[in-house]
Amino acid sequence: MISMLKSTGLFADDQVNLDLLRRRAYNVRWAMQPDGVIPLTAADPDFPVAPEIRAALAEYSSSGVLSYGPPEGLPEFRAAAASVMRDRKGVAGCGPEHIFPTDSAASAMYLVARFALNAGDEAIIFDPVDFLFPESVRAAGATPVRLRLDAAADGFDPGALERLITPRTRLIGVCNPHNPLGWVFSRQTLEAIGQIAVRHGLWIVSDEIWSDIVYAPHRHVCMAGLDPEIASRVISVYGFSKTFGLAGLRVGFIHAPSPEILDRLITMSGARTTAFGVSTLSQIAATTAYEKCWYWADAFVAHLHEMRDYALSRLARMPGVRCTVPAGTYVLFPEIRGTGRTSEELATLWFEKARVAVAPGIDQLFGPGADGHLRICFSTSHAILSEAFDRIDGVM
Repeated sequence: MISMLKSTGLFADDQVNLDLLRRRAYNVRWAMQPDGVIPLTAADPDFPVAPEIRAALAEYSSSGVLSYGPPEGLPEFRAAAASVMRDRKGVAGCGPEHIFPTDSAASAMYLVARFALNAGDEAIIFDPVDFLFPESVRAAGATPVRLRLDAAADGFDPGALERLITPRTRLIGVCNPHNPLGWVFSRQTLEAIGQIAVRHGLWIVSDEIWSDIVYAPHRHVCMAGLDPEIASRVISVYGFSKTFGLAGLRVGFIHAPSPEILDRLITMSGARTTAFGVSTLSQIAATTAYEKCWYWADAFVAHLHEMRDYALSRLARMPGVRCTVPAGTYVLFPEIRGTGRTSEELATLWFEKARVAVAPGIDQLFGPGADGHLRICFSTSHAILSEAFDRIDGVM
């Protein structure tokens, strides 16, 4: 039984409502697990969203008028996102005409892939990386080409990236901060990637959904904020599920380098025919998050920093397990080959004997470069995380 401490604070143990999570938290989380299983699986917080967001949703819906919104997105949402891009991400000159709301960052990834790729094209993506990168490329009829990243290495080899470019290459996919490795790429690395894209006339899709989950002393650098020549090749993707816990509202946005490119993306999406579009309620929630809830996000990152260090300390005691320290995200990616088990075998052991679910490092989820690893999400309370590791210790 998970103990619930009667402490206070936004991210205290008693803020997690397990009864609601077991009814509402899907995507391999509480509502999809057998009774008694703790899911450290999909990257989604266990905590309720900020009170300002709840109040804004209630106020907007209480009028009873829930009409269509403009296909380009609510003006207040676009203005709030543009302000964040300027003031927090360092993208000078960003205005609402550069912002297009999407029904999640995942949807944005698919739209950018359709924009940049045709059948027979190639896109270079990281290995390992979240499965949405290869899936969005394949959905556009193109072929993902993987650039292997070493989880234990220190540094990034731009030469290895450039050697993968062929006459069919059209797109480079960047995940920064990186899921599942937790890397936060330096300005120097991003500039090197950008210069390669410029030399070869390639688009860059920069998935920056994790950009607010970064641990000091590291800092996130927005690719769209680099020099104008590089920025002209970058289409950025953002979402509200990681920082503000709005996964169920399915809301994100695209930042395009010019109004002309944004117009092409909007047309391609089908939003002007009402075949695509983000709920107005979701846009109200996201606008409120950006305008009023950074205090909540900052407190969340402080809590996550503590959970990261705690989880790392528990993993360090496990024989055969090694884990690098993530600079960003709220997932760990320990290498477990020293246990003598594969990632699937160890994940199965933890699930069946410890009643803890984690994501195995398999090709379908993260690519072949994930072999020999597990992904562990720690966006939960200390009580739940410590109970999970106590159970795991009992079967190791």
